[in-house]
Amino acid sequence: MKLNAKRTILIGFAFMSICAFWQFYDNEIPKILKYTFNLGETLTGVVMALDNVLALFLLPIFGTLSDDTNTRFGKRMPYIAVGTVLSTFLLTILIVVARPSGSLALFVGVLLLLLISMGIYRSPAVSLMPDLTPAPFRSSANAIINLMGTIGGIYVLVMIKVLLIEADDPGKTNYIPLMISLLVFMLVAVAVVFITINEKKIKEEIHQEGGLHSLGDTFDNDSEFDRSDKTEVFEEGKVTRMMPREVKRSLIFLLVSVFLWFTAYNAVTTAFSRFVGEVWDLHDNAYATCLLVATIAATLSYVPIAYVSGKIGRKKTILIGITLMAASYVITGLYPHFSASINIFFALVGIGWAAINVNSYPMVVEMSKAGDIGKFTGTYYTFSMAAQVFTPIFSGFLLEHISYRTLFPYAFVFSALAFCSMLMVKHGDVKPPKKEKIIENFDVDD
Repeated sequence: MKLNAKRTILIGFAFMSICAFWQFYDNEIPKILKYTFNLGETLTGVVMALDNVLALFLLPIFGTLSDDTNTRFGKRMPYIAVGTVLSTFLLTILIVVARPSGSLALFVGVLLLLLISMGIYRSPAVSLMPDLTPAPFRSSANAIINLMGTIGGIYVLVMIKVLLIEADDPGKTNYIPLMISLLVFMLVAVAVVFITINEKKIKEEIHQEGGLHSLGDTFDNDSEFDRSDKTEVFEEGKVTRMMPREVKRSLIFLLVSVFLWFTAYNAVTTAFSRFVGEVWDLHDNAYATCLLVATIAATLSYVPIAYVSGKIGRKKTILIGITLMAASYVITGLYPHFSASINIFFALVGIGWAAINVNSYPMVVEMSKAGDIGKFTGTYYTFSMAAQVFTPIFSGFLLEHISYRTLFPYAFVFSALAFCSMLMVKHGDVKPPKKEKIIENFDVDD
């Protein structure tokens, strides 16, 4: 039994379509709200937080519904197909109503339906990989899926540079060429999955080979992991009945750090497309180059970061990553005008973000007992999503009522706070073993 890389790539087309949409959503929807509908930064932040608020409810709902679904197309495929068709249809309507004379209420209403439609197939699409991948190879498979998602994001940033030409009045920008490219990309990507992946047949083949069982599935029958033994002593990465106070304290500080660095990073990614125009008087979507540099730098750094983590440990690597990001925020914020050298600091932001993402979730896992990994995984994502609900609103308030110049100091302050809280983490820090395959270094949770 081995990883079917071709099949995994084909499965990854679904995640690629999702990442393409969110890249567009995060960068261009705030500009439409501000320049087309003249919405204030605070209210723009409220609208931009909707996707994360809905995600807290929609992702577990549709994930559970797809778990219990059984059709001739499989569990996940119906949700992926329906969600994609609805999303692309609503995306078309969204751009039609996105005009200065249009109704803001109608735009927000369509946007809300669009976010719900994306929620329909987000969890099922992500669940398709572990469904159709033998348990021993899911790390490598997840790495491939992440790379496919990165390709989706890069595609949209390139299309923004090529197809989106800003008018003298940003509110009159013609989004139709970009939207056609995005719609075609999403539909073709999901069509590839639907045509090439026979969910039920593949799952049956893997089941017959005995490859669908996770490590956790063996715990119930393994005396070494007998959960009835209440005298077990806590060891990181092993089963325990109760987390000791000092470990729980480390976990709390780590989760606070997660909230803080997501607060800093998400503020920049959400507001930067408007910042460049308001502060640097930079137009024609030049912001996309900086984000493209950060994305590519992050992708290229996963392998060396994994090597560094293996040498100095996860905590120190995260602290280095936070330092790189904080320093880059400070220096970028000092630029009075745009300069090509700013791309250097965005590359450092990408590297720093990769250093955090490669190591933060595994530290949570190290501090959780095997039976509670799911619970702590949910807690991890609750803190990261809470940050992404909070920061567009709070940072938007500062942008609107103080100055756009507050963006990078804001990101620096929360990064510095994340550094301080991370210093208080005393557990979960291990030197991860060297990955057997290079591709496994791209298996990150963000």
